[in-house]
Amino acid sequence: MQATHADATQKLVMMANQIGDYFAAYPHDAAVKQTRQHIEQFWAKPMRAAIIAHLAQGGKGLKPISIEAVKGLMG
Repeated sequence: MQATHADATQKLVMMANQIGDYFAAYPHDAAVKQTRQHIEQFWAKPMRAAIIAHLAQGGKGLKPISIEAVKGLMG
C-alpha cells in the first residue's frame, strides 16, 4: 500500500511534536528555539516546506511548541 499525502503530513506532525515534547522541559522560548533549530538542521527542505504548508492550512495536530517553531521557519 502506498502512503498518501495526508499520511506523510501526519508523520511530519508526529515528528515535529516529538521534537517539541523532547524540549518541553526547557523554558518555553528555549524549547521553541531548539525545536525550530532541530527541524532546520535535520529535516530536508521538502519536509520543512510540507510542515510549513500544513501550518498555513491550520496546522491540525501540531502542539503549541511545534506551532511556534514552524512559524519561526516561515520567515
